[in-house]
Amino acid sequence: MTYAMPLPIPVLQTERLILRKPRESDFAAMLAFNDSPRNAFVGGTLERRWIWRGLLANIGHWALRGYGFYSVDTKAGDFIGRVGVIFHDGWDEPELAWHLYDAYEGKGYAFEAAQAARADYHARFDARPPISYIDVANTRSEALALRLGATREKTETDPDGDYHVYRHPAPEALE
Repeated sequence: MTYAMPLPIPVLQTERLILRKPRESDFAAMLAFNDSPRNAFVGGTLERRWIWRGLLANIGHWALRGYGFYSVDTKAGDFIGRVGVIFHDGWDEPELAWHLYDAYEGKGYAFEAAQAARADYHARFDARPPISYIDVANTRSEALALRLGATREKTETDPDGDYHVYRHPAPEALE
């Protein structure tokens, strides 16, 4: 039996993408991403149960805050990753974050999805610019942040390592 999630999660469409609510069917691709080297900058390989909990936590984030990671599909129906604004306990402020799955990087999808998610967040919640936490070794995400108009504010260290904090532009600067 499939249960329809009653949360009012908007569907966003761009030229090539559909940003939608998370679904249980996303779990297999999330597991494959977890088992690939591409997960190195989002915590590394985790046990299956933690990936399941991550899917559920994202749904809970939407329920609690009204925003979160969108599941991103191509218009052909391929689930290619997750992009959105998240704000976890202990963080200073909301983060615009992204991760794409194997074979979908380098096509401009993360840029397109991040622009849509950021615009939706600004329109529905807060005009203050979000930040992005980026591992100092993650040069591809750093390039995307710069392409999105973000600027590096500082470099921080925590028990997981060193990361840059990028500030995205205010909505009026994007017009």
